[in-house]
Amino acid sequence: MAHNTFHVALYVEDLDAAIARYRKILGQEPSKVRRDYAKFEITDPPVILSLNVGGEPGTVSHLGIRYPGTGDVASEMVRVKHEAVELLEQKGTTCCYAKADKFWVRDADGMPWEMYTLLEDAEAETAADQTLRGFLDQDATSRTKACC
Repeated sequence: MAHNTFHVALYVEDLDAAIARYRKILGQEPSKVRRDYAKFEITDPPVILSLNVGGEPGTVSHLGIRYPGTGDVASEMVRVKHEAVELLEQKGTTCCYAKADKFWVRDADGMPWEMYTLLEDAEAETAADQTLRGFLDQDATSRTKACC
């Protein structure tokens, strides 16, 4: 039986050092490594840990859930729309070296959540979708302005 998998994407300063450390922490090799990205797929508990270069090191880029198939993503998107939660839908988009059907939402504090299914691996990163950049930048702006 296919299951949903929790996804967390972290920003790192030094990808090679982060990979070396997570190899020791997790006791396994990454499932994917590119010049600016690495991914560990942990089976128990099921977690996808992505390491991304480019943001503030030590912070969370986004959270998410990987679903077994496009139908699962579509069902969840219908449910979320019914709850009147703002979302951004992306079908067949390529990002983080993978092609996926997905949608994005934000939690009450502005943290982006990526709800997706993996269609296939890709050789290119290509996260240049300006609509997504605007959606994610809006999140960063709202979190930055909130101060204690």
